[in-house]
Amino acid sequence: MLKFWKKKPAETTSEQPAATGPAATSEDPASPVPPVDGAAPGLNEALAETPTAEPAQAGPGEPITGVPDDDEAAPARRGWRERLAGSGFARGLSSLFVRHPKLDDDLLDELETTLITADVGVEASTTLVEGLRKRMHRREFADAAALLAALRQELVALLRPVQRPLDIAGRKPFVILTVGINGVGKTTTIGKLARRWRDEGREVLLAAGDTFRAAAVEQLKTWGERNRVPVISQGQDADSASVIFDALQAARSRGTDVLIADTAGRLHTQGGLMDELGKIARVLKKLDADAPHEVLMVIDGTTGQNAVSQVRQFRQIVGVTGLVVTKLDGTAKGGVVFALAREFGLPIRFVGLGETATDLRAFDAEAYVDGLLPAALGHG
Repeated sequence: MLKFWKKKPAETTSEQPAATGPAATSEDPASPVPPVDGAAPGLNEALAETPTAEPAQAGPGEPITGVPDDDEAAPARRGWRERLAGSGFARGLSSLFVRHPKLDDDLLDELETTLITADVGVEASTTLVEGLRKRMHRREFADAAALLAALRQELVALLRPVQRPLDIAGRKPFVILTVGINGVGKTTTIGKLARRWRDEGREVLLAAGDTFRAAAVEQLKTWGERNRVPVISQGQDADSASVIFDALQAARSRGTDVLIADTAGRLHTQGGLMDELGKIARVLKKLDADAPHEVLMVIDGTTGQNAVSQVRQFRQIVGVTGLVVTKLDGTAKGGVVFALAREFGLPIRFVGLGETATDLRAFDAEAYVDGLLPAALGHG
């Protein structure tokens, strides 16, 4: 049966937790991305602006980066405001309203600059500020604090339509195909999602479909061991569609609730990644006509407007159905979430606010906005 897909025997990681090692210091390692002939317009440009540092590969006995130690010993989970307070968006707004307590056009001009600088996007920022300006001229705001409250309402209204949690209860197994460029934290996100659903009492299976990057399979196995979640793999350079096909067969036979498949995060041949993703989808449909049930794209929140270009290209080619925005606790900007919401309206399923598994949070529009705005508003 389908001998082409049986190049190497599938293997499942041990479900015993791995020995505790040093804390993780990074998400998915980034790799140089060569330009690709025949790629969709703008995709090479988007890839060229992404992180390109290639970390040293882990050798025998060395820790795999991107996998934290037992986070049972981690400090108590911090709130949204504490996680987002260091973003340029939050600091810029706080500084703005301290410098300009007076309600006037100069305040609004600087507000527009702050929003654009924070990667909210020129069109979205201008539209939002001009609406506030008209209301100010109609004397709807008593002071700058009232304007700030109105800004909060506008920002929450922009994000609320994309606050749509991922419902995995309707299918068994619910198949999630994760996509995105290299370096965004894709494999780490998969590990965190596995931990989240395992803690809810669900049976989870992982598929190590990123067979191109040397450390990806080992990294996912380490996440599986820590979370006591099995991983189906065939090693580096195996056929990705074969791995994920085997994983879906295993998930069906085991009665697994959720199958999360990793995929390669770079274009390494002519149109290679996109061709591979199409092949994976076709192979999955041989077993389940509706699979994958979610194409979850992982985006690095620190890349700003470049993330918009990435989503545009992947959405055209692989039909993205939901987003995860990572590294929002470390971004110097933080406004790209608003740009993504306005441009695509795709559900933002989760956001990454830190290194531990519990720092991957279901997206909450109000909590996110309140984490960015000055605490003087009295929210959050």
